[in-house]
Amino acid sequence: MNFKQTHTVLGIPLWLARLVVITAFCLLWEWATLRRPELRLYVGQPSGIVKFLWDGLFDDGLLWLNGFWSMSAVLISFLLGSILAIATGMLFAVSPRTELFLHPIMIGLNALPRIALAPLFLLWFGLGIASKIALAFTLTFFIVLDATVAGMRSVESDHVTLARMIGASPGWIFRHVALVSAMPTIFSGLRLGLIYALLGVIGAEIIAAEQGLGQYLALLAGTFNTDGVFAILLLLALLGSAIGVLMAKLEKRLLYWK
Repeated sequence: MNFKQTHTVLGIPLWLARLVVITAFCLLWEWATLRRPELRLYVGQPSGIVKFLWDGLFDDGLLWLNGFWSMSAVLISFLLGSILAIATGMLFAVSPRTELFLHPIMIGLNALPRIALAPLFLLWFGLGIASKIALAFTLTFFIVLDATVAGMRSVESDHVTLARMIGASPGWIFRHVALVSAMPTIFSGLRLGLIYALLGVIGAEIIAAEQGLGQYLALLAGTFNTDGVFAILLLLALLGSAIGVLMAKLEKRLLYWK
């Protein structure tokens, strides 16, 4: 397939086509709210959203402050959940009996609705960052665990047999055959786990928190500041997109052999 064809739309570069569509949509949105000002209460106004973002980033700094608390909880919960999930998945790979014993327990725990658990986490860990980390941890852990188990099961048996035939030790086979083969699947779980860590933290902050983008979003919604609500949602969408791009670049760099 021609490289240029996959990055153009009607002869226009893909990035430019996206920019044109988004700009046209925002102009139509702005025009509609100028014609009917009462719409601002329901859908906000692009100029008001931009002003809110500018003030929050370069004037009062509230978006930086709340964003720092949210992203700190996201990174901590992601690291803790991913490390424990990968370790558990590898344990299951080398000890099928352990997996057989814990499998129904894991399914039951994963089936619990996280929103229903949020009040318990608040009771146990308080309104601070710990309760947000706990909730996001439960989301990240099971996603990365499933990816790790799936990756370890996807290892080609022929490769393992060939390694044994040349005298490779079980430890060498695990590190250089099984783990290497499973890494692309594990990394897909890590990418998804980071997104869900963000969703878990924001969801927990919306319910109750002292600081964070979710708490700020709930405050703005409670005061009918629609421009602010859409500004926070836009910021979260940009953060999610940035996470996806960064994880894709990291995967490409680390798994260059794939």
